[in-house]
Amino acid sequence: MESSTLVAVLALLVGLFFLYRFTTASAFSDIPGPEPTNFLLGNLRELLQQPAGVAEFEWQRIYGDVVRFRASLGSDQLMVADPKALQHVLQSSGYRWRKSPVRREIARLTSGRGLAWADGDVHTRQRKVMLPGFRAPETKYFVPFFMSCAEAMCSKWKETISESDGQSHVFSFPEYISRATLDAIGQTAFDYDFGATGNHENELANLYESLLANSFRAPPDIALLMLDLFRKVPSGVMEFINDHNPKMKALHRVAVVGSEVASGLIAQKTADIKNGTPNNDIMTLLVQSNLSENPKNRLTDEELVAQMRTLMFGGHETLTNTISWAMYELAINPKLQARLRDEIREAEERIANRGEEEFTLQDFEEMPLLNAMGKETLRVYPVAQHLYRTAYEDDVLPLTTPIVGKSGKVITEVHVPKGTQVIGSAQGYNRNKEIFGEDSFEFNPDRWIEGRVKSEISLGVYANLATFASGIRSCLGWRFAVAEIHAFIVVLLRNFELERTPQLARIRRESALGIVPTIEGEQDKGSLLPIKVHLLSRPAAY
Repeated sequence: MESSTLVAVLALLVGLFFLYRFTTASAFSDIPGPEPTNFLLGNLRELLQQPAGVAEFEWQRIYGDVVRFRASLGSDQLMVADPKALQHVLQSSGYRWRKSPVRREIARLTSGRGLAWADGDVHTRQRKVMLPGFRAPETKYFVPFFMSCAEAMCSKWKETISESDGQSHVFSFPEYISRATLDAIGQTAFDYDFGATGNHENELANLYESLLANSFRAPPDIALLMLDLFRKVPSGVMEFINDHNPKMKALHRVAVVGSEVASGLIAQKTADIKNGTPNNDIMTLLVQSNLSENPKNRLTDEELVAQMRTLMFGGHETLTNTISWAMYELAINPKLQARLRDEIREAEERIANRGEEEFTLQDFEEMPLLNAMGKETLRVYPVAQHLYRTAYEDDVLPLTTPIVGKSGKVITEVHVPKGTQVIGSAQGYNRNKEIFGEDSFEFNPDRWIEGRVKSEISLGVYANLATFASGIRSCLGWRFAVAEIHAFIVVLLRNFELERTPQLARIRRESALGIVPTIEGEQDKGSLLPIKVHLLSRPAAY
């Protein structure tokens, strides 16, 4: 799109928003919150250009679990970390609260018109078709694939180490884990080997590498303004602008390559089913459903491709960050690392005593520290730090803890008019001291072992965390994610010892949809997490 056209469109959006803003009274004038630092952008710079959590943790400390902040041109939004309010918005209200139009557009750009994009009846239909592929039995079946992909990555590392000093080497974890998790989603979801771990010329793997950090890290002021104003324009206008925006060429290329790969795999799955040789992967289940005569069990061709892209993106990009952060915490905490390695060796002895070799899902579930490590990583580094929702009708948010308004009035519930955007703070909720303890800002897996996590208010699908959202938009693949995190921790620690490097002192929790590791002063290099890896002197038997 020509820059002059873009400026004209932006000017029109600004004019419309001014008209809207100054003819609409604020419903949240009594809710406390920070003063805007800029008229055009309100508090958006603090929220989205600083490291993840810096602004909202401070807001939460000063103002509580419901905070009024300013978005573009003085408009009001709410940051919500209150347990009851989040439960209401995410879990109890169904489609009365829907995914923000801007977040749906981001989902379209990253994955197409699949489950992450869909809403209302379309979302219900797509989720129903997708659900059978994500049950507990499928998770058990896929554990060996997670283990083998992690082992393949470790084998590549051992080759590199042997070619250096034979003892250790510094690896940037996101680069390698991204390839291994892409291979894992290929094998489990599609019964297809992307070969990303061994082939650094793989275009899809290269495109996905650091995609979040490069595409969504610290958006410039003009992008912040447009993203916020997009809430007030028709979706078609928003899509046209983004489809012709050269700044998004990386996402456009991912869409092309991902769709080509998906279309080829769908054709192969369809042929296998018709020939009577179907496999047990998730994509085969979707294609089989699509051959049903019942339209409620079918996806359009575009939706089928989009589901594959959704699995590719969600099944490996977010897991790459989570696993990388787990390794970061282990590298800076040698005692925790040693305890986990001891637990892994004890589990291996039990497996050997029953005459088997491979870890199973039950083995993971019987390892208290491994489970605690997974939960604590997901608590401190949630897959999506912000959960954007828009009220589709007037509503009332109940509060766990009353707040004192600017007028001095005690507020026990918040009246929310239709059209309000609320940002659910997953990382803020996950640090709630009433639920997770006074040390909720510390990384401490033992809180789970010692039973210090309270669960009076049920939220989410796993461990009372907001990490996988909740309700009708909860993450379908949460069981897969947990099992894969456990598998990578087990495989990496039974092969290597992790040591911090000097660069870890400059690690930055980058806000880029999720929480991405970058190095302060080197953010333009994308996702980086350099950790020194030593071969174990006595590798665990497998």
